[in-house]
Amino acid sequence: MQIESPDSDALAMRASLDAHFEVTDGLVCESEPQVPALFISDMDSTMIGQECIDELADFAGLKDRIADITERAMQGELDFEQALRERVGLLEGLSVEAIDQCLAGRIQPMPGSKVLVQTLKKLGCRTVLVTGGFHHFADPVAEWLGFEEVVGNRLEVADRKLTGGLVGGIVDSSVKKGTLLSIMAELAEGATSLATGDGANDIPMLEAATYGIAYHAKPKARAAANGWINRGDLTSVLRLLGIPEKDWVRD
Repeated sequence: MQIESPDSDALAMRASLDAHFEVTDGLVCESEPQVPALFISDMDSTMIGQECIDELADFAGLKDRIADITERAMQGELDFEQALRERVGLLEGLSVEAIDQCLAGRIQPMPGSKVLVQTLKKLGCRTVLVTGGFHHFADPVAEWLGFEEVVGNRLEVADRKLTGGLVGGIVDSSVKKGTLLSIMAELAEGATSLATGDGANDIPMLEAATYGIAYHAKPKARAAANGWINRGDLTSVLRLLGIPEKDWVRD
């Protein structure tokens, strides 16, 4: 469902809809949606169906402990960087081979993700995968789906084992938003942007985008977005943008 909100109060409109209807998939915007110049997306539980760090934790026998930290961070109850460093520290000693096995055996694209990315690319959209997760996963996922650029965190490895540390700066909510804004500054005036995500770490990015769509999201992320998908798969994003199925790329 698309609703135009000329008074620019998209969030108030969404709140009113929530109060009176069970709207499963929707987008509230100031004018008729158009194909965005930029598509930027979170990875874990958005472009893929898993939280990579939780799956890695399972290999280390720590899934319950790490998954609890992940859930609290996604809900916005914990500082993201602190929670990330704590979880990565618990993975010290895990082998690179375990990462490869996890990627091959457990990580699956979210339904509709490849159609979404490939269709937007065909229509001239720049595509960027930006994640608080790790390049060990994000680079292959980007290749599977067709993202042109990847921004993510890097696990430190020594002697083919995780050290429990990270290399370089942390990709957190401010980096996600900053990536969107810096790319938009390079594009033509009036260009629009699309962001998808599901957790508290995605909120600034969702708020900064022309179309910020919360995908099967945590309550805080959904409340911050002007678009939401609670029922459909990622092809619902194309429907919300008004892109007809005849233009979708399916291969």
